[in-house]
Amino acid sequence: MGITDPDTYVRGVPHDELARLRQESPVVRVDDFWAVLRHADVRRVLRDPGLFSSQLGGTQIRDPGTVADLAYVRRMMLNMDPPEHGRLRGLLTRAFTPRAVAKLTSQIEARARELVARVAGRGSCDFAAVAADLPLLTLAAVFGVPEQDRRLMYDWSNRVIGYQDADYAVSSTVDAASVSDLARAALAVRPSPGPDGSMPDPRTRAGMPDLYAYANALGEYKRGHPGDDVMSTLMRHVDGDGGRVSLAEFENLFWLFSVAGNETLRNGLPGGMLALLSHPEQYRRLLADRSLLPSAVEEMLRWWTPVMNFRRTAVSDTRLSDVDIRAGDKVVVWFSSANRDPAVFDDPATFDVGRTPNDHLTFGHGPHFCLGAQLARVQLRAMFTAVLDLLGEVSLDGEPVRLRSNFQNGLKSLPIRWAR
Repeated sequence: MGITDPDTYVRGVPHDELARLRQESPVVRVDDFWAVLRHADVRRVLRDPGLFSSQLGGTQIRDPGTVADLAYVRRMMLNMDPPEHGRLRGLLTRAFTPRAVAKLTSQIEARARELVARVAGRGSCDFAAVAADLPLLTLAAVFGVPEQDRRLMYDWSNRVIGYQDADYAVSSTVDAASVSDLARAALAVRPSPGPDGSMPDPRTRAGMPDLYAYANALGEYKRGHPGDDVMSTLMRHVDGDGGRVSLAEFENLFWLFSVAGNETLRNGLPGGMLALLSHPEQYRRLLADRSLLPSAVEEMLRWWTPVMNFRRTAVSDTRLSDVDIRAGDKVVVWFSSANRDPAVFDDPATFDVGRTPNDHLTFGHGPHFCLGAQLARVQLRAMFTAVLDLLGEVSLDGEPVRLRSNFQNGLKSLPIRWAR
């Protein structure tokens, strides 16, 4: 089994195989693409959209199934190149300024504490389930989604990111009785598994009709009833030419935030916890010295690396680390490998909560650098502060269950216990 086989990841990221390939060649042919494995080359690819395009073939290893599917994914900000990408990103950056994130910080800290306090008296929990609620609550606040509808985002991201996993592909945890009217209308068009148990492809518009129904209804509502959230700001915005964000643009941005803004952190939180549990001496070091928390969070992000790869497409013939790449070739940057490149990280296989500097590429690099990076860091710090304060030292209480995916390094379950 190779680095693209989703079954490989049920047992863990194949770091030994990635290291072997990286040593063999910085850019190596795998299946129908070039895998870019070294830190310097990953940075080079990501900062040059003129040569390595997000738009030509999208950003996933797997090609969209049809011409119409490719046209659909190209409408998403994640799969855009300049100048279109810059216009949409510019509209959103104001939502993620340090000042905007600072305003949310105390709310995030209170929510993280509340989530952990809820289970503190039990002596055990599934940390993956507890942690999942923090990004959902945060996203609901940032984007003006009614709090009771947040589980919709949980199911959507499961279906999109976890399409290779039998459990996640059919995720349906929302109780229709407890959500808003907008959500109930969306649930009415939610697809059901076919006779063979499979769902429609979630990377097509037809595969996610419930998400798009909700996004359209929410966009219309925000235009008529604006609040102080990001979605209201988007729908109010008029550019210099009198143009507004169209509902088509709005719904695709909503897709991006509901899925990407949720899933990555949802896996980063239990992933960071598993890193600590696998290195109890580092856990105790952090417990004794909270000033290490910011560097510990960066090390969790490097060590776990939730998003393992992203694809680009070569625009013209080029050379990358002495390897000839032809126009139209798929070029896949492998973050899980770059984050353990010994040319950048001393003793990269060691988990060190005090590691500094830590130039990991978990949030990407260049024009597509993650907009929500600061918000993610705030949530990681808040959750682990609450765990250290309220639970003290914790340990594994059973086998972690990993997501079957060659894209997202995910944990479906992480049982932990502590002394009450």
